[in-house]
Amino acid sequence: MTDIASTFSCEGETLIAITSVPGPGEVPLKLGVLVVVGGPQYRVGAHRQFALLARALATEGIPCMRFDFRGMGDATGAPSSFDASDFDIAAAVDHFMAQVPGLDGVVLWGLCDGATAASLYGTRDDRIKGLVLLNPWVRSEAGHAKTMLKHYYLQRLVSPAFWRKLFSARVNPFASLMELLGTARKSRRAEGPVDSPDTQKPWLERMREALSAPDMPILIVLSGRDYVANEFDELLQSDRGWRSCFERPNCTFERLTECDHTFSNAIARDQVAALTARWVTDRLQA
Repeated sequence: MTDIASTFSCEGETLIAITSVPGPGEVPLKLGVLVVVGGPQYRVGAHRQFALLARALATEGIPCMRFDFRGMGDATGAPSSFDASDFDIAAAVDHFMAQVPGLDGVVLWGLCDGATAASLYGTRDDRIKGLVLLNPWVRSEAGHAKTMLKHYYLQRLVSPAFWRKLFSARVNPFASLMELLGTARKSRRAEGPVDSPDTQKPWLERMREALSAPDMPILIVLSGRDYVANEFDELLQSDRGWRSCFERPNCTFERLTECDHTFSNAIARDQVAALTARWVTDRLQA
């Protein structure tokens, strides 16, 4: 396995990429994985997650590129939001396929709002042959409130530690009650559009439309100990339109019940790498 450092251009700015490829004498697979970094992160990822994933995939014969979006890490330019990153991803796909000439296509791999950015871009580019989406970001005020009621407040009410704090006066019962009532009010509000400053349609609506494309294979990986994953699950349960996006044979769900949002330990990272490698290899045989 070899890491290759390079730069490429996007709208006049310089972006940094690291491409992990199989070692000399090994023939890379025809599908590569492009890591779409989410949030205020750069190409290495939290606890080196993206670097370790890329090297693990390259060891399995799968080329993998990670890069800094404009304005992040060592890239020049101003940062943009996850729903306005199409130019960065398109330029990265161009560069990745030039770096590894034998590629027939690319799988986009994203975590949290990186998964959302990958979803929004994927169906716009014929070179994208699949999406691996980990804990996709679908937050709205009402959806977040419903998740907190179900997965946070309910767990607090059945927690002996909470009642011990309450009876020892270490918890203000009036403040806790007002907080709970406020969250309940938000959870009953109608789901409003989440506006994007750069497009006419709300990004959540554009994401649902993109994910409904029947020909795009998708692997969804959800953590068991993560409110973002809980919100995604709540959306599927409450919205028939969202649920129907994934009711097709080429969509696979994997639930890692003991993992947190960023798969922050070695066991979790290895599970994600193994799931990704197996799914990408299966795509070549499909």
